[in-house]
Amino acid sequence: LDDVKLFVKSVLSGAISTGPTLAKVPVVDFAKFGPVEVRPLSRVRKISGPRLQAAWLNIPHVTQQDEADITALEELRKALKKKATAAGVKLTPLAFFIRAAVLALKEFPDCNSSLTEDGSGLVHKKYWHIGFAADTPQGLVVPVIRDADQKDLFTIARELGTQSEKARNGKLAANEMQGATFTISSLGGIGGTHFSPIINAPEVAILGVGRASVKPVWANDRVVPRLLLPLSLAYDHRVIDGATGARFSTFLVGLLGDVGRLLVD
Repeated sequence: LDDVKLFVKSVLSGAISTGPTLAKVPVVDFAKFGPVEVRPLSRVRKISGPRLQAAWLNIPHVTQQDEADITALEELRKALKKKATAAGVKLTPLAFFIRAAVLALKEFPDCNSSLTEDGSGLVHKKYWHIGFAADTPQGLVVPVIRDADQKDLFTIARELGTQSEKARNGKLAANEMQGATFTISSLGGIGGTHFSPIINAPEVAILGVGRASVKPVWANDRVVPRLLLPLSLAYDHRVIDGATGARFSTFLVGLLGDVGRLLVD
C-alpha cells in the first residue's frame, strides 16, 4: 500500500510519467537506394530544432484561421512610401501588423502572458516586445522589437530593417533575440495562405501571416475586389480557449481593416 501511495504521489508531482513513450524514428541506410550527400546542420538549426520539438510536444496548439481586409492599409502604405523613403525607412506591411498586434495584446492580456514554472498561474507582462521570424541563410531566427507599444510606425519599420539586415548577416546579439512576448511569422513575401506556426515558448501565442491576394467580396449589394490577408493565430490551449482565440483574431482583423486606429500613438 505504501508503494502504491508513493507511486501516485510521484505521478501527481510529475516525477514519474505514465504517458506513452514516443517511438524512435527508424534508422535508414539511404545509400542503399541511391547516391546521397550528408550536410551538417547550421548552428542555428542545431539550437532551434530541439526547442521547436519541445514546444510542439509540450504545448497543446490550436490554430485559429481568418482573413483581414487590408485594402485600405495597403493604399495607406503606398501613400506613405515617398515620405518613408525620404526618412530612410522601408515601410513594409509587417510594421502595420506589429502595431495591430500590440493593440490586440493590450485588449487580451492573457495572450501577452506566460505560464508560471509550475503551471499554476499566469505571468502577465506589462511590456510588449514583438518578435518577428526572419529567414536567413543560416536558418530561422527571431529578432525582437522591444517596447513596440512606445514606437510609431516609422520607428518600428526602421528597426525591422536594421534587425533584418543584422539577422541575414549573422550579426544579431543574443539579447536582441530574447524577451519577446508575442511573435509574428510572416511568409507573405514568399507565398502561401494559411499555415500552423509553432509557438515560440514560453510565449503562449504566435501569428502566422500569409500572402495577401485580391478576391471578390460581396458588399453593399455588389461584388467588389478587396485585398485579403490570410491570418493563422496559434495559441496554447492551456491558457487561451477557443472563444478568446476567436475574439483576439476578430479584434485583430478589425484593426487591420481600420488603419486610422493603427496610426494613433
